[in-house]
Amino acid sequence: MLAMDQGVVEEWLSEYKTLPDSAVSIYAASLKDKGALVPALYKVIRENYSDLLEPVCHQLFEFYRSGEPQLQRFTLQFLPELLWSLLSVSAARDPHTSGCIEALLLGIYNLEIVDKDGQSKILSFTVPSLSKPSVYHEPSAIGSLTEGALANHGLSRVVYSGPHLQRETFTAQNRFEVLTFLLLCYNAALSYMSSTSLQSLCQLSSRVCICGYPRQQMRRYKGISTRMTVTSEFLVQLITGIHYALCNGEVEIASKALDDVLYRAQLELFPEALLVGNAIKSSLHGAALKSNNKEGARSIQVEITPTSSRISRNAVTSLSIRGHRWKRHESQEVSVDSEAALPGGAIPEISVTSAGGERMPNGDSLRPRPEGRAQTDGDPLGATSDVSPDSRGYDSSTRVQEVRRQKSVRRMVENEGSGSASIGRNQY
Repeated sequence: MLAMDQGVVEEWLSEYKTLPDSAVSIYAASLKDKGALVPALYKVIRENYSDLLEPVCHQLFEFYRSGEPQLQRFTLQFLPELLWSLLSVSAARDPHTSGCIEALLLGIYNLEIVDKDGQSKILSFTVPSLSKPSVYHEPSAIGSLTEGALANHGLSRVVYSGPHLQRETFTAQNRFEVLTFLLLCYNAALSYMSSTSLQSLCQLSSRVCICGYPRQQMRRYKGISTRMTVTSEFLVQLITGIHYALCNGEVEIASKALDDVLYRAQLELFPEALLVGNAIKSSLHGAALKSNNKEGARSIQVEITPTSSRISRNAVTSLSIRGHRWKRHESQEVSVDSEAALPGGAIPEISVTSAGGERMPNGDSLRPRPEGRAQTDGDPLGATSDVSPDSRGYDSSTRVQEVRRQKSVRRMVENEGSGSASIGRNQY
C-alpha cells in the first residue's frame, strides 16, 4: 500500500473521532467529494494483513451504527469486497486474519434484524402474479391467460421473512444465512451504489461460482482454487444485483457474472437461481445491453404495459356471431335489390368459356342467328327456344318478395324465442 493512500486513510480515521454530533450530517454529505478515500479503503480491505484493516472495520461499523443514511450507504458500498475477503479466507482455512471483518458483518446483521425499539423485524414481500407486470415478465408477451390465472387476477401473494435470530459468530450452518440477509440489505440500496461497488459485486459473483471448477481456467482467474459452498438463496441475491448492473453501464462484466452464476446453478441444480437468472437473460433487450450510461438516474429497463385492450378483435363471441349473421342477411338483401334495379329486370350473365354466345339453363350454348333465332348445338331438328326478358323480371321480383317474407318470419320467430327465454328466466 502506498504511503499516500495510507495517509488518506489515517486522516479519515482521525477526523471522525473528533467530530461533534451536530456536524455528522454535513460530514456525511462531504464524503462523496473525497475521491481518493474510496480506492484507498478498497486497498486496505484487500490486504488481509494490513495494520489499518481493524481500525477501518471499526470506523465503518460506527458509520452504520450512527443511523445516518448517507453514512450507512457509505459502509454498504464495501459489502461485496468484505464478503469476498471473508469467503476467501474461510476457503483458505485461515480464520485468524478475518476476525475484524466477521465482527463488522455480524454487527451490521444484528443492527438490521431489529427495529428502533429493539424488536425483531418481519419483512414482507409482495409476489406479482402473471396477470400483472413485473421486472421479469410482461403479461402482453405471454399471450392469452389460462383460466387459473384469470381466476387469481387481482389477488396478491405476500411472503414474510423473519424474525431472524441474532448471531454472535459465524458457523458453517449460519454463514450463508447471514450473508444472504446482508446482500438483501445491499440490494435495497442498489440505486445509491457506485460503479466500483457494482463491479466488485460482479467479481464476487464470478469468483464464488467458478473457483475450483473447469470454468476458472477459461476465465483465467489465478486466485484460490478451492470450491466454495453456496446456497440457492445466496445466488438469487447475487443475480438481483447483477441484473441492476447490467442495465446501468456494467454490461460486459455483469454478463460474464450472470453466465458464471447460471453455470454454478446448473451444476448444483438450484431451481430458484435458474428460474430468476434465465428470466433476466430472456428479458434483456438490445437497448439495455448497449447502454453505457453510468451517470444520472439509475434504473432497470422493463417493457411498458400497453393501454389498449388485450382482447383480440377477431375473438369469437356470442355478440360477434349475431353480428356476423345479420351482416350476411343484409348482404343478401342488398344483392337481390341490386338485381331488381337492373333495367328491364334482366339478370346479367357471365360467359365462363372462351366461345361466344349465351348459355342456356340446361348448359347448352345459344349461337346468334342472322334471323334473330337461336338453335341449340344438341338440337338436330333445329328447334327454337325463345327467352322472354319479362319472365326473368317476374322471377326476380318474386324472389325479392320471397326473401323479404322469409326475413320477416325469421325475425318474428327469433323475437318470440327471446321473449319466451326471458319469461322462463323471470319465472326461474
